[in-house]
Amino acid sequence: MQSAHTIDQPVANETPVPTPCDIVEARIWLEEHAWLYGVLKSEGNVCPTFRFPDLISAAVTLSLGERNEHTHVFRFLGSKLVLRAPTTARRRESMWRAQYEQLQALQRLPANRHPNPNFQLDQITTACVALAREMDETGSRLLIQARLNMAKRASHGSPPQS
Repeated sequence: MQSAHTIDQPVANETPVPTPCDIVEARIWLEEHAWLYGVLKSEGNVCPTFRFPDLISAAVTLSLGERNEHTHVFRFLGSKLVLRAPTTARRRESMWRAQYEQLQALQRLPANRHPNPNFQLDQITTACVALAREMDETGSRLLIQARLNMAKRASHGSPPQS
């Protein structure tokens, strides 16, 4: 008896497989990376277990809010992150392209141009993670946002790759 589909044929209900262009490298300062790692290993991160691309992207979505608000990001950068040692080590991780593009848009705003200081993407990413942490130290809201982001990607995703 033959099966309805072979291994080479995608099943209609499969989740789209991300392509390398769907994820982008991100750098996070160590303090915020440690918090994300704690959320990654937490008891609440199950079914599915979210990884760093999901967690970082969820932090960006949470910190910018529904209206893509950026003032509190630049307030954090100018009042808290600026006081840290500029040589602080960073960890290299990945994030989803949609949220990376939001960060790029923040970087291009007048708030990040002359006469204001120029913050780099790793600093902006770190600020978003720090703000998500301030909203909920436990990471519960971050995990809920990761689920919402995943559902949105799945509903707007491309067909599965074979």
